[in-house]
Amino acid sequence: MTVPSVTLESGDELPTVGVGTWDIGGKTVKEAVRAGLDAGYTHVDTAEGYHNEAEIGDVLADYERDDLWLTSKVLPKHLTYDALIESCEASLDKLGTDHLDLYLVHWPNPAVSIRETMNAMATLKERGLVKNVGVSNFSAYQLSCAQHVSDVPIAVNQIEYHPWFQRPDLVDYCRETDTVLEAAAPLARTDVFGDEVVRELAETYDKSPAQIVLKWAVENDVVVLPKSSSPEHVESNLELFDWELDAGDHARLDERDRNHPVYDTPANDWTGDDYGIHE
Repeated sequence: MTVPSVTLESGDELPTVGVGTWDIGGKTVKEAVRAGLDAGYTHVDTAEGYHNEAEIGDVLADYERDDLWLTSKVLPKHLTYDALIESCEASLDKLGTDHLDLYLVHWPNPAVSIRETMNAMATLKERGLVKNVGVSNFSAYQLSCAQHVSDVPIAVNQIEYHPWFQRPDLVDYCRETDTVLEAAAPLARTDVFGDEVVRELAETYDKSPAQIVLKWAVENDVVVLPKSSSPEHVESNLELFDWELDAGDHARLDERDRNHPVYDTPANDWTGDDYGIHE
């Protein structure tokens, strides 16, 4: 199956569906990534904080690197210049590759200058270790600050986005600045499967609730990164491109917004070993 892509400012083609790997590791993440690549995915999304880059690297060694799009992310505690460079080099080593197609700031860190962070990203791009840079979980304000001081284009903002959390102001700002939107937790970590409209449309179209929600996001020009520990679900999550939602049904999902996040809540815990702001 050929997956459509979106063209970044660099000219690189970012596939619109990727294998998400949050919260899975060991044998499970290996099986999920392998199932995805064998089914036709070419886009794999991971992160330093997922603690599964080495396992993913083991799988990627069996595939042609030039055919793949590989994204990783740097933890907020590693956003100083030297720490970020070291984190990227460590991720490359674990993944068994000499470059990342996309490298993201996983979360903003108010304790570190965004100018310092973006200077490190520019260095990585200049060295050829990353081809494109971006951010994740940035508000419009945080993104605009990063754009103002960055010497390289910020290609992507990966955010929580699903029918219950549509974030129109942030989406509009990303559109205005040609920043590609990627949906982390595009299925609201399965919470939206209980939505009555999602269930009704799944029955109408003879699709899974996941396929309905992912199709809606893709039709909204959002790159989706569904995660599943089931190889069967990984495969079915890619089956989005030989059918369409009726405009009226798509609009019904547009109307399901509750401003209801599953993880990007107003206050974050800044003390954890992974996502804390400390050095």
